[in-house]
Amino acid sequence: MKLPEQGMLLRIFIGESDKYKGKLLYEQIVFKARELHLAGATVLKGQMGFGADSRMHSAKILRISEDLPIVIELVDTEENLNKLLPFIDQVVTEGLVTLEKVRVIKYRHSKDES
Repeated sequence: MKLPEQGMLLRIFIGESDKYKGKLLYEQIVFKARELHLAGATVLKGQMGFGADSRMHSAKILRISEDLPIVIELVDTEENLNKLLPFIDQVVTEGLVTLEKVRVIKYRHSKDES
């Protein structure tokens, strides 16, 4: 797959313990993105954060949180990311979803020639 130089970044902020149909939400989002043949997805686990409810989530030893912040990032064309948005709208009941333009410098598979 080759991405054009002008792409889009879909970023989804949720909680680590958020679920969809009894399974971890971040996993379900990545599986759906793969099913839709998107270019890729990365899940990042935050050490600390808060959202709309201003409740603090932290990985500090003295304050163990089982709901650390999770960020899922997907870069692809706007057209391809739009295929995922109805699913995101359905499954993300708490969190933040952003979409922004990005400049793709390089996107290669290890077996790509160029």
